[in-house]
Amino acid sequence: MTLTQLVLASHNAGKLKELQALLGDAVQVRSVGEFSDVEPEETGLSFVENAILKARHAARVSGLPALADDSGLAVDALGGAPGIYSARYAGGGGDVANNAKLLDALRDVPDAERGARFVCALALVRHAEDPLPILCEGLWHGRILHAPRGAQGFGYDPLFWVPECACASAELAPAEKNRLSHRARAMAQLRQRLGLA
Repeated sequence: MTLTQLVLASHNAGKLKELQALLGDAVQVRSVGEFSDVEPEETGLSFVENAILKARHAARVSGLPALADDSGLAVDALGGAPGIYSARYAGGGGDVANNAKLLDALRDVPDAERGARFVCALALVRHAEDPLPILCEGLWHGRILHAPRGAQGFGYDPLFWVPECACASAELAPAEKNRLSHRARAMAQLRQRLGLA
């Protein structure tokens, strides 16, 4: 599949910049915000379903091939929660509230049972009705700390222990996180599928 431009199903300028850097100059990346302010309802029951919903919406409003990601945290002791509800786990209050709720849910859980993974599902559709989306998944394994550490990153990064670096995700330099993260792993697969690797 040869792409010269695609639309990213996100209004997040940081994600747009990161994706453009990962794909290089061969592909021009545009934001869905250029075409519509409407956010599709994430009614899927999995990361993959929500990524496909967002990609189809972006392709529909832009008329371009579209890429979407759906990401979150899955904690073993919580049966995979917060999962697809990661961004709204506490029902409002943002990252601080989400992290507080997670720590409370794991209050009595010992270290050995605090395993977790960040998940990123990417979906690329050639057009809104594409029957065969390109799907890539990245997993980043770690465990949940008992208290936040570090000031980098966002979301659950201060609570996510990265064993290979012996620190929290929020203690990693941005370039290092972008090399190791679930999104980086999914994007490496996508680059390979597109012949950009």
